[in-house]
Amino acid sequence: MAPRETAQTPEDLTRLFVERSNAGDADGVALLYEENAVLAYPPGKQTVGRAAIRELWAEVLSHKPHFEAEQPLPTLVGGDIALTSTPPRDGAGARAQVVRRQPDGSWLRLLDQPEFVVP
Repeated sequence: MAPRETAQTPEDLTRLFVERSNAGDADGVALLYEENAVLAYPPGKQTVGRAAIRELWAEVLSHKPHFEAEQPLPTLVGGDIALTSTPPRDGAGARAQVVRRQPDGSWLRLLDQPEFVVP
């Protein structure tokens, strides 16, 4: 398997998420998260760790949802930590992710508060 593109900026994570999700690539989506990342999903619960996140995305993506690329809100960067966000469709609040720069310079999600609808 060819190496997957890595996020070279915090904003790349959202683009790569959309591309991989729409391709049904749960493994690729999971690789956008740190090993011990925390995903606030399903609603009211948390999914912890890359392996559990991969399992969750495999289930979600089995329903073949379609994700649209969105214009990110301004990213807040402090050293090797960044806060990325995108506006939700209803215009209230925002989806947010805390991401961390890795030793190789790429970025991965550490904390993820998503919003999406599963058919």
